[in-house]
Amino acid sequence: MVNSVDCYKAGPNRSLASKPTRQPVMVGATRGFSRYASTPSTGAPGAVAAIGTAATAGPTLMEVIRGLSGSNVESIERGKTIFFPGDPAERVYLLRRGAVRLSRVYESGEEITVALLRENSLFGVLSLLTGQRSDRFYHAIAFTRVEMVTAPATSVRRAIEQDASVGLLLLQGLSSRILQTETMIETLTHRDMSSRLVSFLLVLCRDFGVPSSEGITIDLRLSHQAIAEAIGSTRVTITRLLGDLRNDGLVQIDRKKITVFDPIALAKRFS
Repeated sequence: MVNSVDCYKAGPNRSLASKPTRQPVMVGATRGFSRYASTPSTGAPGAVAAIGTAATAGPTLMEVIRGLSGSNVESIERGKTIFFPGDPAERVYLLRRGAVRLSRVYESGEEITVALLRENSLFGVLSLLTGQRSDRFYHAIAFTRVEMVTAPATSVRRAIEQDASVGLLLLQGLSSRILQTETMIETLTHRDMSSRLVSFLLVLCRDFGVPSSEGITIDLRLSHQAIAEAIGSTRVTITRLLGDLRNDGLVQIDRKKITVFDPIALAKRFS
């Protein structure tokens, strides 16, 4: 299982052999749980921080990108492509709302997810480090409806040259993206599809989870087909496996939103 299991705290009197008692899972203040920050959440109100935000006062990465010449806000509908592999690397993207899926397409036609980016994730910046006109190794697609702040790569490069702290913010944002990729790769190494699905659900709980009276609700509307595409499965298989999890009292699905009653119990169920 992915190490994100450590982010969760099981509710009292849980029993893996019985149906969850629907006790509230207080994960908002536990170590490592945050939808928005790249650093562990304190659980304090107003503690949400953008990726790259330093502990000291200073501009956030979002503020830096929005302030660059030629920057703008773009909205992309779910399922639409942001860029294809090989496209010119002309702009840098910072995700403001929603989720973006990055995938690699191989000659066989197989498409493998390498990252599922959350709010405040930075992508499309490798050309700034490699000096190449195109670093589009990935297919970037809107996993949900997304809103992004984008800026010309030339403006970003100029800002780095003028202020080294901007480069540091970008590197911090890029390092977070790399960690997300490593987590997704770890998820996809599970040969057993049920374990792969559980790992993916735990990643979604960590990055998109919202505490509720029932447990952790994944704040994305996910079709079975979208989940299947993300983890290299089929819609029929995902429908069956989610049905098993629901029958075992581990998850609830309501209008394409998945609630995990107890992530620790979910992880142990298939460990």
